[in-house]
Amino acid sequence: MSTSTTRPPELVDTDVLIIGAGPTGLYAAYYAGFRGHRVAVVDSLPELGGQVTAMYPEKQIFDVAGFPAVKGRVLVEGLVEQAATARPTYLLGRTATDLVSHDDGVEVSLDDGTLVRAGAVIVTAGIGKFSPRPLPAGEGWLGRGMEFFVPSFEPYAGKDVVIVGGGDSAFDWALHLTGIARSIALVHRRDAFRAHERTVQQVRDSDVELITRAEVTRMSGNGVLQEVELDVDGERVVRPAQALVAALGFVADLGPIQQWGIEVQRRHVVVDSSMRTSLPRVFAAGDVTEYPGKVRLIAVGFGEAATAVNNATVAIDPAAKVFPGHSSEDG
Repeated sequence: MSTSTTRPPELVDTDVLIIGAGPTGLYAAYYAGFRGHRVAVVDSLPELGGQVTAMYPEKQIFDVAGFPAVKGRVLVEGLVEQAATARPTYLLGRTATDLVSHDDGVEVSLDDGTLVRAGAVIVTAGIGKFSPRPLPAGEGWLGRGMEFFVPSFEPYAGKDVVIVGGGDSAFDWALHLTGIARSIALVHRRDAFRAHERTVQQVRDSDVELITRAEVTRMSGNGVLQEVELDVDGERVVRPAQALVAALGFVADLGPIQQWGIEVQRRHVVVDSSMRTSLPRVFAAGDVTEYPGKVRLIAVGFGEAATAVNNATVAIDPAAKVFPGHSSEDG
């Protein structure tokens, strides 16, 4: 979801700065507003919603409490509406490059020169910056028939589509494009898949053609993609394709966060049960966190966001209560 924002002044003063505008960050923004804080949210992506918006806005999400199934886009729209009650300042399309924690606050520098002064920081950066793993045969074809993500299904209507990969994204997109694309072939280099067994079986039961022990060796077309060449267990196969989705996973990088002096373990930020990091006034929530028994679900991130905000509130004002009471109570 796009949000039009006016470039802020060189200096932004706020109570809570949230680094990451994915589902956890948006919920943290709402909850910080509920606790009466001024809120600012920074994200390197130009749109709200983080990975959900960038990678699977049209996919169904099944692990959010209260929703048997909800499209990523719809979930983000609801979170943005909820966060709006906090009247947050959004600093989108910018990266937090430096962080200095003081006894009385935190200063964060952004890559556009903006300095943010906050009473506390909550890092909700998910997996950090991510970049898709390249398809060697696809060099030069990005935007000319090849894509790494499927933000909208409409462009694939009536096309012959090849999806390369064996993980959840590849299988989910194959299922969602069924009945939209003219034909779908899912190509994977092995017979075994990383995707959830139930999803794999749904694809097997569909009209999707599974091609295993295969690799894309060449893509061709007059300006735009028209066909792909496969090596299928040593045999050359050429098939029509006007669209190819390279769902080979992605490489995640915490980027500058790793240089801030925060304790990091396996590319995740170590926190305690209060969501505190190793730096004063710096908290974290969501997929970016690491602690014994950690489970990476959106639902878990929501709870961690509330915990982080409540404990950040006490860091900002020692006289405040960690738990303010339920939001449904009357006065």
